[in-house]
Formats: sequence, C-alpha cells, structure tokens
Amino acid sequence: MDEPTVLRKDQLEISLVNEKRLIKEGTIKDDNPLDLSEPFRELCGACRRGDLKVCQEKITEGVNVNARDPYDYTPLILASLCGHYEVAQLLLESGALCERDTFQGERCLYNALNDRIRNLLLEYDYSKSTDPLQPLAAHVTSLLTRELPVTTDIIVTASGESLHLHKFILAARSPYFQAKLAAAPESTTWKLPSTIPPEAFAAAIKYIYFGEAPRELRSGPGTGFTESETFAGVDRISKYLEIHGLLDSILDSGDRRRARQRRADEISKGRDQLEQWFNTNVLANKLEVETSKVKEIKWDRSNAMFADVLLRADELPEEEQEEDVYNPEVNNGIPTANEKAVDAPKSIIFPCHRAMLLRSEFFQKMFTSPFREAHLGEHLTVINIDCSPEVLEIILTFLYTERADFPLEIAVDVLFAADMLFIEKLKTKAAVVISTLGSAGMSQNEAAKTRDTTHDEAIDIYSIVRAAWLTRVQRLEEFAARYLAYRLEAHIDSPEFAELIEESASRIKARQETDSIEMLDDIRFYLGERFRLRFDEAGLEEMLEEKAPPEGVEADEEQEDVAEIKKGVEALDVSEGAITGQAPRQSQGHHPEIRALDGAVVEDEFSEDAVNYEILLEKLDDLLERLNLEA
Repeated sequence: MDEPTVLRKDQLEISLVNEKRLIKEGTIKDDNPLDLSEPFRELCGACRRGDLKVCQEKITEGVNVNARDPYDYTPLILASLCGHYEVAQLLLESGALCERDTFQGERCLYNALNDRIRNLLLEYDYSKSTDPLQPLAAHVTSLLTRELPVTTDIIVTASGESLHLHKFILAARSPYFQAKLAAAPESTTWKLPSTIPPEAFAAAIKYIYFGEAPRELRSGPGTGFTESETFAGVDRISKYLEIHGLLDSILDSGDRRRARQRRADEISKGRDQLEQWFNTNVLANKLEVETSKVKEIKWDRSNAMFADVLLRADELPEEEQEEDVYNPEVNNGIPTANEKAVDAPKSIIFPCHRAMLLRSEFFQKMFTSPFREAHLGEHLTVINIDCSPEVLEIILTFLYTERADFPLEIAVDVLFAADMLFIEKLKTKAAVVISTLGSAGMSQNEAAKTRDTTHDEAIDIYSIVRAAWLTRVQRLEEFAARYLAYRLEAHIDSPEFAELIEESASRIKARQETDSIEMLDDIRFYLGERFRLRFDEAGLEEMLEEKAPPEGVEADEEQEDVAEIKKGVEALDVSEGAITGQAPRQSQGHHPEIRALDGAVVEDEFSEDAVNYEILLEKLDDLLERLNLEA
C-alpha cells in the first residue's frame, strides 16, 4: 500500500474517532444513526443487489437513506462499493450524504468501485445532497425581497420599522400570529412592542422566513440599543412570537458543523409547520362543485385561509356502461335496478397562495402578465389547470412542502403536468418513479417473466417513450430503451414497435447526414448489455468487452461494438465441459428440451442466449429493411 493511501486511511480513522467523541458529548448529532429495522435491512440488501425498484419503494416508505447497518455501512456506501451507479444516483437524489470532511463521506469515496461512481459522488457535495429542502427555504426567504408580483397582505411594525409580509407564513410558523390572525383574519397591519430592537425584529422575521441566522448582532448608530440589549431583544421576541430556537441559531452560527446541523433541523421543522398549515387550510378547504357552476363561485379576499387565488381541476368523466345509463324514456322515467342517473361533471377548487405558486415558472409568468389572472379583484380569480384533481393536489403538495410521493399509476400524468407548469424537479421525480418502479432494475430472471406477450405489463412502455420525447426527459428515453431491449422478444414483431422506430427516425433532422436512429441505437446497446450480463453471471465476462453508455455514441461505433459482442458469442464454447472443466455428461432423457426463438433445439441456456442474440439482431435489421430505413 503506497504512502498517500496509508495517510488517507489514518486520516479516516482519526476523523471517525473525533466524530464519535463529539456525538457522544452531544456537541453534534449523528448524521448516520444505527438502524436495525427490517425496512432498512431490505434497503441495504437492494443496494447490494442494485435493485432500483426496491430502493425506490423503501425511500418512498420513508426509510432513512443516511442510517447505517451493524457493520457501519450506509446504503450509499453499499451501492458505490458494489458498483451500482443508478442506485447511487437515486440515493443521492433522495438526500443521501456524501460530504468530504466527514468519515462516512470519505469512506464512501474511498470504497467506490470505479471512477464513474466516484465522480458522481464528488458532484453531490453538501450543497446538493445534505439539504434537499433548500429550494423550498430559498423560495420562502426570497419572498421578503420580491417586489413583483405583489403577494404580501399584511404590514408588521416594530420600533418604527415596517415589513410587508404574508399572513399564511406568519400563521404557519408562529403560534402567536396563528392565534391573533385566526381571531382577526381581515387585519392588514400589526404592531409589535416598540421596545424590541430593530435588529432583533429583523432576525425574528428572517427566521420565520427560513433565512439563515446572522453570525453577529450589531445595533446600528442611532438605534439606542446596545449589543447586549439586542441579544436580550432576540430572546424576548422569540418568546413573544413563540419561535423557540431563534437565539440558539444565532449562538451556533459560529461553528460550521453546528450551524449546518441547526439549519437543517430548523428548515425541516419549518417545512413540517408549513405542511401542517397546507393540509389544514388548503386541502381541508377544497371544494367540489358542478363544473357548470364554477363561474358562480364568489370567494371573498378576506378569508380565514388567507388565500388569494383559486385553482380548479376538472374530474375526468367516468366511462359508464350502457346498461348503467339512466334513460328517462324507459319505464316511464323510473330507473330500474340496473339503471342510474349520470352524475354531472365535477370540478375541485383549491384555495391557494400566489406566493407559493411562484415556485412554478408558469405561474410566475402568469402573475406578472397583463392578463386577467394577474389582477386582484374583490373576489378570488379561478384559474383552470389542465390536469386531474389528484395530480393538482400532488403539484400543490410539492410547491408548498417539497414532498413528492405518488404511485407509478399516476406518474406519467404528473410528468406532463409538471412539464406544463415548468416544475423541473417534479418532472425529475416523476421520471425517477417511472424508471425505478417500472421494472427498470429487474434481474435477468425477473425480466424473463415479462417477455411473454400475454403478460399484463404494469406500464405502457410505448406511452412512456412518447412522454419522454414530449417532455424532453433523457432519463426516461434510456429507461424505455433498456426496458424494450430486455423484453425484445415480446415487442420486436408488434406493429407498435415498428411504429415507434419510425417515429424515432422521423425525430432526427437531416438523417441523411447522421444516419442514426437514437431509440434503435440505445436498444442495440442495452441488448448487448443484456446478453453480456448473462455471461458475466457465469464468470465469462472476459469474453466480452465493456461498452460506453449510449448517449452520444455514433451509429458506426455502435455497429462495431455490436459486432464485437456477436463475435464473442459465436466464439464462445458453451458446452458443459468448457464451463465446468469436466467432460460433458450424457444428456438424460428426463431433461426438458431448450429451444431458441426460432424453435431450434439447443444444448443449454448459454447456447440459447447465443442463438437468441443473433436472431434478435437479425429481426432488427429486417425491421429496418421493411421500413426502408438505414441505421
């Protein structure tokens, strides 16, 4: 072991000792607590195997991605150690820690299987990975200085200083304001005691709006308050507004580790308060009305939820069976047991706050435009959103709380709605749900079970591909290509597959110059990966060469790589003796026959794979000839 490696190892051990000492003293909190629960054990097992689907399910259930097992391994360390790039990426996107100056962060980097994973870990330093709520906090903080569009609805004054603020944020974050505004929701001004120093007042408001605590409090000239009086004022206003933790945030601001930990805790606490307010005042007060009567809604601006805009989503009409439709001309208008009246179309109305909707670029442009939606009138404006109420509720939950938990069944609808509203992070989340829960991480055996055309697949892969194209999500395109490659037998002869390849070819401008079909190139790459992995599992990976990712690969290079894999498969001695080192045994009569895709009887599964790989490549070439395409 070379000297730099030994030195690095010694530094890691010293870091671990110091970190454990500080945790034991209670100076800092353990970022990686021991977790012996069964769900966490299942998450760790999935990280070892590279099972994206199970990882996403456990993350959605709320399993702590930063906990550690009895051997001091975190899920991220396991994923990076075992070489599962996609799993490591999912964990990092879900808030897994990888900070260089911590023991676990350095250990994760040190044990990464390859440079690709190590570079991914380095990209997700503290600023990206340890504070997933930072976008929400940054937006709420920005509302203090945002001038347009105007979203404030109350002026709070203390010691001659006045600030334009938002009732719903004050009520969500301060029990004092919650009680006062509940009693007088129409209030537009509020005065705090004049004995509170301006610096203490400003620090309290910044704290309420998720701002970082000031490192020091200094009274400006002419304020009439000393530094000690300012600190006393901070303590007083924190008790007055019932925002405990303000003074501790200021005292901890000098220590980087404590300050970071304190801020993460305070933001998490603030998000929970905002979420509780959202559930109690927005979701609990949504209205269901007949769509034809939406225009009759008159919601006064002085309301108990402090809402300043209404969002509307229409329920999708249910397909009624013919015998279930009420026909007044039958039986003199008396419905029989098998008949029922068709319900009038319904709309769901959500009372919202423009200040939070501004997190969407769509609403930001709308509220700063000269159109009707931007004007404030006596009654709240109703804005129709082209999605289902269920999807709109998910979108609002994300904008208010940064939470985005939804099932696979609705993920495509969320993807389209997030694209329409320009909410990139939610788009990414929808893509992650589809590509992880949509059988992306299946093993070879699991994928084989879904290759039968009679299998009822959980997702419509063709709709997924087109959704990826329409919303410009590269991750979904790659997922769809891999999904199709691992189940190509079930799709290669279908008209839908041929139509998809034609569409992919038409999306490339000037194809006569590039001579490439992106979807087909990706399918060929993953098809090679699929059969290469089959031989890797048998310890024969040296027969096949590693390939580069499909993104950016030219068609000619892709053909060369395919030829190399094909050559390796053809040259492979797949007899039992070649694999085990023993003479082949005589076939037993009771062994079932193994047949390739063309019906030919083959010796074993390895021969079957070799033949099937060639057959699938030939079928792709035949498809191109039928479509009169070249790639």
